[in-house]
Amino acid sequence: MRWLVTLVTCCLPIPAMTHPHVFIDTGLEFIVDDSGQLTHVRVTWAYDEFYSLLVLEDMKLDQDGDGLLSESEQDFLSGFDAQWDQGYNGDLVVWSEAEVLPLSGPLEPKALMEDGRIVTSHLRSVEGGPVPATALSAKAFDETYYTAYDLTRPVTVSGSKTCQIDRVEPDVDGQLAQMQAFLLTLDTNYDLEENDIPMVGENFATEIRISCPNT
Repeated sequence: MRWLVTLVTCCLPIPAMTHPHVFIDTGLEFIVDDSGQLTHVRVTWAYDEFYSLLVLEDMKLDQDGDGLLSESEQDFLSGFDAQWDQGYNGDLVVWSEAEVLPLSGPLEPKALMEDGRIVTSHLRSVEGGPVPATALSAKAFDETYYTAYDLTRPVTVSGSKTCQIDRVEPDVDGQLAQMQAFLLTLDTNYDLEENDIPMVGENFATEIRISCPNT
């Protein structure tokens, strides 16, 4: 998704506009029980090298710069990205039969270093109880596109059921054409503080579809 930064910064006729500042390689694990019900989703975020460096410097970790953390440093880092404001959806939307599933906040947060990058994981439970995993879909995205989530890490289903996983990639060319057309309508006097910024994050998000047998 880093190509979108180039598009926005090159084509925009105004000084600034929302574009990704943080890049996260994302993985999803859908946890299904023996009856074919979705109970939890485990999310993995691998932050880009630059953002990882900023976090480590801010938290005064890895002072020797060897890219390794002690056990106590890992414990200290764990949960740094799990302090969510009320109402924040964790940049993840999961649908069941076209209905958005309510998910809990982050549980069991963990963090480690991997090739100079911070990799974190957290668990989210389905609030209100498990739901059938016969027709699920999910997207990881920041609607403002300040953060870009790429589903480049494993997407799996855990449980005794054999489930089908499909990926639906976004229509990048079509979305770029629409964005370019919008940008060209703006002039140098366009005030981002007084006007709504287009929420484009979902348009560039990969959709994951899960189908598990109900028997």
